[in-house]
Amino acid sequence: MYNREMELIFRTATTVDVPRVMEIIAQAQAQMKSLGSAQWQDGYPATHDIMADVTAGVGRVAEYEGRVVAYCAVVFDGEPAYDALEGEWLSLQEYVVVHRLAVADEVKRRGVATRVMQYVEEVARERGLHSFKIDTMHDNRYMHAMLAHLGFRECGTVRYASGERVAFEKVW
Repeated sequence: MYNREMELIFRTATTVDVPRVMEIIAQAQAQMKSLGSAQWQDGYPATHDIMADVTAGVGRVAEYEGRVVAYCAVVFDGEPAYDALEGEWLSLQEYVVVHRLAVADEVKRRGVATRVMQYVEEVARERGLHSFKIDTMHDNRYMHAMLAHLGFRECGTVRYASGERVAFEKVW
């Protein structure tokens, strides 16, 4: 059993991590399906998406006691879909964005996703950024709740080929 204050170690993902990351993503897909969410039910993210993150150097993992327990892509060079936001961003400054956040079943409900988001914010602050943007499907209630808890504000809708997402931003 993992305790709530577990010590997480964050690092850049490598190709060795991809099989474990895909296990975690499969768990997240199963959870979303069981909750009736359409998010990630179309084969995305697939192994090639995670490999592209690793190759680009944007994939990040969180480890607990040497085992990968969470994954996300941390992107500092923007998200093209955000340029066509239907709504209004809180700011127009440079930002960090997180994609493909997933947490292993064995550590869910222990604050791991929140800690991952706090880590990303810390990294953004160290880089001199003051904006954090993210999007998720309208029916991903866990993500919506976490984003509200962390101080993100809903800004509008972004569209991808796979459908529309609710966009959020946090500024500091």
